[in-house]
Amino acid sequence: MATITISKNKKLPFNASAVADAVYTVLNQTGKLSVEINIVSEDYIKNLNLSTRNIDKVTDVLSYPSLDGVRYKDITLKDFPLDVDGSGKRVFLGSIIICEKRAISQAEEFGHSVDRELCYLCAHGFLHLFGYDHLTEKDDKEMRALADKVMEILKITR
Repeated sequence: MATITISKNKKLPFNASAVADAVYTVLNQTGKLSVEINIVSEDYIKNLNLSTRNIDKVTDVLSYPSLDGVRYKDITLKDFPLDVDGSGKRVFLGSIIICEKRAISQAEEFGHSVDRELCYLCAHGFLHLFGYDHLTEKDDKEMRALADKVMEILKITR
């Protein structure tokens, strides 16, 4: 089970803790970690995308990792003693920002539940925080395979 603490701006419309547990399991993590997750409007994520990535469009999820070079590593307080959350007892991984309206429209487009889409976007965001990306075809395949394993653990299908 994950020892990830999740902070958020309101009650999340999906079980982010279960997603965190599944990602934690798939990536063989053992440390106490902290993540911020926020559900936002289209306007908010569009403005954030523009100000941080210079892309002027609505997107489904944005991730802002606080650590570099952590891919394939077990992230522990021992190794990252200065990268802690407010409690001082957990390593702060970063923030995940999800656009709920975009997730709803994508769920409709892909023909699956909104819960599935939100969980997938959250898993995708977590993987970015753990250093995974999809800039190359090889990395994209790896990231998708990890996200699929997370969804299998959650028993959420299309």
